[in-house]
Parts: sequence; structure tokens; C-alpha cells
Amino acid sequence: MSVYSMEELGKMKLPEIRKIASSLNIKNVVKKKKHELIDEVLKNNSAPSEDVHPAVSETLSPQAPSAVPLTPAAPAWRPNSHNGERQGEETSAYPPREEKEGYLEILPDGFGFLRAKENSYLPSNDDVYIAPVLIKKLRLRNGDLLNGFCKHPSVNNEKYYAMNSITSINGLTVEEAFKRPHFDKLTPMHPAKKINLETERNVISMRVMDILTPIGKGQRGLIVAAPRTGKTMLLQALARAITINHPEIYLICLLIDERPEEVTDMRRHVNAEVVASTFDEAPQRHAQVADMVMEKARRMVEMGRDVVILLDSLTRLARAHNALTPSSGRVMSGGLESSALQKPKKFFGAARATEEQGSLTIIATALVDTGSRMDEVIFEEFKGTGNMEVNLSRELTDRRIFPTIDITKSGTRKEELLLSEEVLNKVWILRKILARVDNVEAMEFIIDKIKKTSSNEQFLKSMQS
Repeated sequence: MSVYSMEELGKMKLPEIRKIASSLNIKNVVKKKKHELIDEVLKNNSAPSEDVHPAVSETLSPQAPSAVPLTPAAPAWRPNSHNGERQGEETSAYPPREEKEGYLEILPDGFGFLRAKENSYLPSNDDVYIAPVLIKKLRLRNGDLLNGFCKHPSVNNEKYYAMNSITSINGLTVEEAFKRPHFDKLTPMHPAKKINLETERNVISMRVMDILTPIGKGQRGLIVAAPRTGKTMLLQALARAITINHPEIYLICLLIDERPEEVTDMRRHVNAEVVASTFDEAPQRHAQVADMVMEKARRMVEMGRDVVILLDSLTRLARAHNALTPSSGRVMSGGLESSALQKPKKFFGAARATEEQGSLTIIATALVDTGSRMDEVIFEEFKGTGNMEVNLSRELTDRRIFPTIDITKSGTRKEELLLSEEVLNKVWILRKILARVDNVEAMEFIIDKIKKTSSNEQFLKSMQS
């Protein structure tokens, strides 16, 4: 009789597991789900038989240790039975403890679960239970990346894995993690480190943005767009530019209330983490995904990392929170609850460059001209909260002029911190020239001039001072 591990069974297809279960005389194999069959197979595998290999028989014997040998780089934190494990748990010789990793989501009741980024942080049967005692004693936070060892659910007929030893928190030992700073206590600063967007000479949109609306680490930017003005293509170009020019930046593309085909397209064309909640999901799902992404990013900034979140769209995230907000009787124009924008503003406001640690950059899209009064109110509430704004023009779209950036309405605050004095002076001269003509002529002019040069440096040198 073969003995299968949890990993081996997890990689198998359902018909293969059913065949194994049938050979073990497990009943109702057709009606049971994959994870239920895996549990049954592991239970029936636990008893050694005469044809089992001696090494396996030794592992399964009652004298075998209750867990696999732990050889982590740092000492693991192991709770005592009275403060880390749930009551009624007993050690078992089989199956051995498994090493698990995931991002912590703390629920209102005080306990938490480890979510997998491959599953867009969606709850699943493979999530690992984290006891409230561990969360309090180790001062764990939402979005923490935890690595540790846990018991298999079949040990005590539990529904989830239960973690009973933690080896690392965000890549640090448990002792080091106690010293990490709090995101809210870090000093926010104006962005001063430029993110280079220029890649190839024919990617005009990024070359235009790199000159007229530069982005720095810690930028809080809005892309104001009407439907079908090219915001998705602009976001994809942004993502590609960041991954090419700045491999040190951790990039997350967060798609809220989007079409499923848009999610697939983004995953295939962008080499970054893509987290999505499509329009057929409930508002609770939209809010949960956004909260997990924000908390994960905050934890990474505390560790000194530079993180960029591309959010599409801030308007739809605000709609989701409006649907979740209980009616208070104080309704704004368009049916928007007065307190519905509190969490979306907290999300957008998290973008900042910090003096002590890393930076969090958020570039979010805001929808306008959708025919919805609520969308207009949401945009007005967020207007002015960012320190960079790119407006996409419907007029340019109708004339098939791309990129559709409205130059006069787009710009970056404190751009003098991102551009050298020489470049800044030439950008101001360019803006003065473009301000004399309408938006269509201005965009046609700059596209024509940029196409004739191989780089922005060459383009700026060709300008008459």
C-alpha cells in the first residue's frame, strides 16, 4: 500500500484521488469534494501495514516524533498548550506538521487566517487558522507575511489547518519583528525620488507622462477618465515601465469591479501581482480585497520596501463601500452615504514617501462622464487629495489621437523635487508653448516632436531655450 503526502494528493486531479480512495474502501467517493477525499485518504493511510516500506513504518510508529524536525534559519516561536493551541488539541504521530506561508487577515472576532495571494486573498479550505493568543502575544498585524508549521485538519477532525509554531514574520525572526515601526507613526514626506517611465521610443504615452506629469516614489496620483478613453492601456503601460525600469519596486495591480476578460488581459501582459474582484462579486468581496492589499503594502513599507499600487478604479471601490454602509439618514447628492468614503479615503491617503522607511505609491483611476451623479460626487470628494493628476480627454479619443492626455489639466505638485533644474525650465517653456493652442493641436504637436527623437533627453536638448 502506498503512502501519500498532502502535497502529492494536492497536485493530483480529482479522478485520481477518487481511484485511490476507492482502493482504500472509502465510501461515497463521488459525492465528496477534493479536500474531503484528501482528508479521508490521509486518515486511512495513517495505519501502517505489512507491505509498507520499513522507513515509512518507522515514521508512522507510535514512538515516532510528533512533528518533523524543525530546521529554520531562525528559532521558531512555539506556544504552550495553554496559550497557543485550541483546547482539545492533541499531538499525533501522523500526519506530520506542514510548513505553510500566507498573509494574515485578522477577523473582527480576534482570530485570523492566512490567505494566499495566488487566490487573490479569497477565503479557502486551505487557509491556516491563527489563534487570538498568537496574534496578541506576537503583536501580529493585518497583512503580515507569516511562515510556520501547522497541524493537518485530520489530526482532530478540524476544518482548517492550525498554526502552532511561527518561524518568521515578514522575513524577520519573531524577536526582530517586535522592533518594526508602525506605518502610521512614520513621517510622511513629498516624493523626491523619481520613477522613470520612459522605456522604448515608440511608447509615446510614457514619454509624455515622464516629462509633463512625472511620478515619484510615494506619489498619490489620480487618472481622471471617461469611459473608453484608454485608461486600461495607460495603466498597463505604467505597469510595464515600472517593472522594466525599477525591479526593486514591488508592484500590485488591484482591479475592483472590473470585467473578467480585463483581469485575464492584465495578468497576461503585466509581470506583477494582479489582485482582482470582478463585477459579479459581492461588495463585501471588493472591500475585503482592497483592505488586504492596503495592509500588505503598509507592512512592506514598514520593512523599508518601495511599493506601487495601480488601482482600477477608486470610483468603484467607493461604490462598494457605499453599498456596505448602513443607512444613517444623511445621504449626499447621488445617493452617497456621508460616511461611505471614509475607508476609500484611508486607502488613497495611505500613499506617501516616508522619511524613515520605504514608500507607498498609489495611482488610481477615477471615473467621470458616466451618467451617474454618484460618480461625479465621488470624483469631487477625491479631487485635490492627490499630488499628481492625469486627465484623459474624450475629444482626443473621438479624433483617435493617443495618448489622450489633456496637457493643460494634467500635472504634478512639487515637480521641482523630481526634475533637475535644467529639465524643469524646459518643461515650463514647453507648457507655455502648448498653452497657446487648444488641446488637440497641443497633443498633435508634442506627439510629432517626440516621434522624431529617440529619447526624452534628445527631445529636450532639441528645444530652443
